[in-house]
Amino acid sequence: QVQLVESGGGLVQPGGSLRLSCAATASGRMLNIATMGWYRRAPGKQRELVAAATTGDSPQYTDSVKGRFTISREDAKNTVDLQMDSLKPEDTAVYYCNVRGELRDLSGGYLTDFNVAGQGTQVTVSS
Repeated sequence: QVQLVESGGGLVQPGGSLRLSCAATASGRMLNIATMGWYRRAPGKQRELVAAATTGDSPQYTDSVKGRFTISREDAKNTVDLQMDSLKPEDTAVYYCNVRGELRDLSGGYLTDFNVAGQGTQVTVSS
């Protein structure tokens, strides 16, 4: 019932920038989102959390992207962006948006918890 639409991946040279965006929607429902974040999976490696923004907490980043990536949420639109600067070849991976929270009816009544991931968008950093 909760759908995520990701955009913004692509090919960029080392040192370049990309911006990933993710929008969460649920037809006929309201979303009470707790956490919006981005994971990535590089070839031959395990999935890792890149960045997460949780309501009431400071943004969380994996050490390798601190100072280079910035996560931002816009709660009114249920969107989360990941600004990626100073990209390195080791940032090459499929990036997945992940959103966790509560699904509510239009009156605000609780329906169920949800934890969903997007289809993924490829980011390739190469010269």
